[in-house]
Amino acid sequence: MKIAILGAGAIGGYLGVRLAHAGQAVTFIARNRNLESIRTNGFCLIGPDGSREVATNVQATDNMAEAGPQDAVFLTVKAQQIGNLLPQLRALLGPETMVVSMVNGVPWWYFQKLFGAYEGTQLESVDPGGQISHVIDRDRVIGSIVYPACELMEPGVVRLIEGNRFTVGELDGVRSPRLERLSQVLMGAGFKAPVSRDIRSELWVKLWGNLSLNPISALTHATLEDICRYAPTRALVANMMSEGQAVAEKLGVVFRISLDQRIAGAEAVGAHKTSMLLDVEQGRALELQALVQAVIELGRITATPTPALEVVHALCGLLEQTYLSQKAAIRPVLLN
Repeated sequence: MKIAILGAGAIGGYLGVRLAHAGQAVTFIARNRNLESIRTNGFCLIGPDGSREVATNVQATDNMAEAGPQDAVFLTVKAQQIGNLLPQLRALLGPETMVVSMVNGVPWWYFQKLFGAYEGTQLESVDPGGQISHVIDRDRVIGSIVYPACELMEPGVVRLIEGNRFTVGELDGVRSPRLERLSQVLMGAGFKAPVSRDIRSELWVKLWGNLSLNPISALTHATLEDICRYAPTRALVANMMSEGQAVAEKLGVVFRISLDQRIAGAEAVGAHKTSMLLDVEQGRALELQALVQAVIELGRITATPTPALEVVHALCGLLEQTYLSQKAAIRPVLLN
């Protein structure tokens, strides 16, 4: 299978190395030092035990037209980065190309093929003006829930912390031949790739934690176990998760675990920094639109109050604005 990976970072690198070793034709869409490293040295995956796997049988480019039409395009970038990829993305799309959405949070396609009162509703928080939907036809999209934890150590080098599960599902819940083929390709690379008939409900179980633990960690610089073991923040997590659950249930989502079980699961992960906390530490833009703002928008669509989410979203937004503006002010001084 010809597979282009848009986002040659932690998750994209993990997928690409394993898929290449399994005999798939992998092309990384990368930039700058990451691109140079992959072209020169291949992509290196460091396992939890310190073992190294290097995939040299991969292609890497910053020009999607050079890669050409693919069988599958894996979107492993952050949600807010998709818009910048759209001008070139068409070059990767052939008549039957699948676009596998592996972004965190509420995706742009949430209401596509969701039969009922909200079908076709556009989410401005994650797809302003419908720009993504205009380029990526809904019939191409396959949803995926990403469970592994990985870290990009340096250009072209990823460390796997834990996990190998990537759930996949059609937006309408059909178990299609292309979905079966995708699942088989992932399993052939050593991943668990269960096929879901209700990808949105599984999406919400992960989002449940992301909408609460990620922004709280960004504000407090605390790890998952610290947040869950400090009574006031644990109570805030529960409050935010309750608001999210109320929104999701109005959209027909069924939660198969309890709120307390979800929090306990996060606590059991231990002294783990969320991706949003790592973004704060690195001075990068936060995934607020897909993880928090979109849930608030869904609350407005379903007439469900989300006061705790709105407060935390405002605080994180100001935090992001403050350090990004400081970073911008420092840059001209450094250049001089």
